[in-house]
Amino acid sequence: MKRNEVALNQTWDIAHIYKTEEDYNNALEKFKELVDNFVNDYQGKLDDKNLLDKSLEDFISIYEILSKINSYATLPTNVDAFDEEYSEREFQFYSLVSEYLSKLSFYTSELILLDENLLKEAKSNKNAEVFIDEVLEQKAHALHPEVEKAFASLSATLRFPYTLYNETKAKDIDFPDFKADGKDNKLSYNIFEGEIEYEKNTEIRRKGFRAFSDEIAKYQNTTASAYNAQVQKEKTISTLRGFESVIDYLLSGQKVSRDLYNRQIDLIMEELAPHLRKYANIIKSIYKLDKMTYADLKVEIDPSYSNKISFDEAQKYVLDGLNILGEDYLEIMKEAFNNRWIDYANNEGKSTGAFCASPYGTPSYICMTFNGIMSDVMTLAHELGHAGHFQLTHENQSVLNSEPSMYFVEAPSTTNELLVENYLLEVAEKKNDKRMKRWVLSQMISKTYYHNFVTHLLEAHYQREVYKIIDKGGQVNAKILSKLFKETLEKFWGDSVELTKGAELTWMRQPHYYMGLYPYTYSAGLTIGTQVSRMIKQNGEEAASKWIEVLKMGGTKSPEELAKAAGVDVSTDNPLKETIAYIGSLIDEIEEISKEMEEI
Repeated sequence: MKRNEVALNQTWDIAHIYKTEEDYNNALEKFKELVDNFVNDYQGKLDDKNLLDKSLEDFISIYEILSKINSYATLPTNVDAFDEEYSEREFQFYSLVSEYLSKLSFYTSELILLDENLLKEAKSNKNAEVFIDEVLEQKAHALHPEVEKAFASLSATLRFPYTLYNETKAKDIDFPDFKADGKDNKLSYNIFEGEIEYEKNTEIRRKGFRAFSDEIAKYQNTTASAYNAQVQKEKTISTLRGFESVIDYLLSGQKVSRDLYNRQIDLIMEELAPHLRKYANIIKSIYKLDKMTYADLKVEIDPSYSNKISFDEAQKYVLDGLNILGEDYLEIMKEAFNNRWIDYANNEGKSTGAFCASPYGTPSYICMTFNGIMSDVMTLAHELGHAGHFQLTHENQSVLNSEPSMYFVEAPSTTNELLVENYLLEVAEKKNDKRMKRWVLSQMISKTYYHNFVTHLLEAHYQREVYKIIDKGGQVNAKILSKLFKETLEKFWGDSVELTKGAELTWMRQPHYYMGLYPYTYSAGLTIGTQVSRMIKQNGEEAASKWIEVLKMGGTKSPEELAKAAGVDVSTDNPLKETIAYIGSLIDEIEEISKEMEEI
């Protein structure tokens, strides 16, 4: 559909941020005024303790407004890339914010030059504690204030690789219909990733994969150029800041060690692969496939068990599953459904995948495409996990203290997925319904664990190989990127899956490579989420209350400290090993039930 054909209740309501365009423009003017006043009041004067304390409060006010105007200006283009008014608003916003962040850049530069004891005294302002800690950590890698100012003024330009990637994907690629099963089939990014990959008809699924791959292949060189520009930019910045490696530079902001990063990738590649190869063979047997191909990996074990579901049915699944987290948490979830925090329409020009944005002091905003299949329920639970997390964080932390490490950020979302799935397992067990139980188990594998422990983990392994090349002074192109991704797939799947032509182009499909070392954090978050959901299942309200308190902490603790507060010690490899073993046990159960049902 065109965006203007979509029913209103399927769209989000950004009027929760600003009711009118006039309100937004007034907020822009207020932002400009606050920044100009901030420069006049504090530039060159921060060695005064009283002024330093006051500056922190004013800085918080600036970032509270920035959080809102940023979301109001940029969210609409994610649901309608073809709307010129939205695009113009976003462009104007980025131009303005680059100019004013450049003006504001003096602040961190001057703070870095202050005496360390004075900065530590400033931590008495608990609303700025995390920010001051970050300033102290940046001392070793700070550049001359004029260089920092130049970086700030170039922020819109430095975003260009990501902008180009999104423009190419949303506007330039026009998928043709493809013939399969005696009919013409529609194709788009959202249709492929939301429907065709899960299609039980093998001919449609495989021919759809071929048609999709053939079309995106035409844009591989442009996409590769955008990505090469991104990683070269990161290499330049990391070198200027004195880091030996891009990876070290990107991990520094996550408060994560290189060992923790490498362990997450290497252990899963080594120990999870055998379990997933077994799962691939189960699919092959159930579907009576001549061979298992890359295009077959996301089909459901029992696609005929669950018919199409409505959004209202999906809502009930989610609310029932999350009821265990308590009434206060559930009220946030109900608010999201009742007051249009969720944009789930399927329209032209909408971004692929799903995300949740949480402007400070306003509702959260979830962008997804609802196709009426069970995997969408897990996507919904996942994104609502982000919403619940940041609503609780924003209620309890300042805007400067609210952002947790990227290493932890996927834990609340994946915990939600697992809680909903555990609820469905309980329903199946009460009914003594083995078929339903197998279906839920397969959802856990094919949606939650495959998505986070396989799809994103393989991206992380591939991404690390890219940075190895960049750190040595090399560059990447489409041929190199396809080779690296294919080698990653071969290492994980071995000879259990045939990598049909087009599998190597999977690197083109994710925007995560423009967000630092994001892909590996999905498995890191799910490792924590697995252990937390199991504790909640075993200990009920006590464990749930403990988890809610962790969600309120925001960025005031390191990711290891946040996990430990929830009862998970990620300083060792035990939680990861236990999670991998748990995944293996789920696959074993699926195999056992399938044998009892005489399907394999």
